This record gives sequence, structure tokens and C-alpha cells, in this order.
Amino acid sequence: MSKFQEAIDKYHKMMTEKMGMKNVDADLLRAATKACGPSIYNNDSNKVSSSDEKELDRVRQNFIKKKLEINDEEKAENAIKAVVEKFQGSRTKYRAIFYYLLAQELDSTDKLM
Repeated sequence: MSKFQEAIDKYHKMMTEKMGMKNVDADLLRAATKACGPSIYNNDSNKVSSSDEKELDRVRQNFIKKKLEINDEEKAENAIKAVVEKFQGSRTKYRAIFYYLLAQELDSTDKLM
């Protein structure tokens, strides 16, 4: 099994078992993981620090604005807050899952796939 597939399996397991998500869209998860690029292989960059404003700024600029093509700052901020809430109780916020949830929250899954 490839390292990419291993990462997807790990994310899927976390989403279903730890976050209680029932219906995980496998194609969207694969697309969100691919959008992360090589960061999924680095133990530090494969996670999003929701307490680091610079990190959240990078998510806004590089993912929401560039990838999802959403320029509405308020909408982006509300989506980030909603996604952080979904991770409540979990210290580990994998970037691929964060992006997956952001795309859903912003109703922009088509931009990822």
C-alpha cells in the first residue's frame, strides 16, 4: 500500500471513529489529501494549529482563496471557526481533514475535485 493511501486510511479512520462522522465522501477525502501536497508526509506540516493565527492565515490565503477561490473574508473566517468546532476534543487536526471540512462548510467541494 502506498504512503498516500495509508494517510487517507488514517484520516478516514479518525473521521469515522474519533469524530463520529457517518458518511465520509472518499473521493472528496482523496482530493483534499491531494491538495495538501507533500505536507501530508511531514509530521508537523500535516496538521493545522488552530491556535496559531499565522497558520490560519496560510489556510485562508493558500487554500480558501487560491484553491477554493473564495474571497469573502467573513465567510472564510466563519468556516474556519465552524471547522475548528468540529475538532473539539481532538488535539490533532490533520490538514487533509481540515481542508475536507472547509470545502464542505464553504459548499465548494466541486473546486477540489
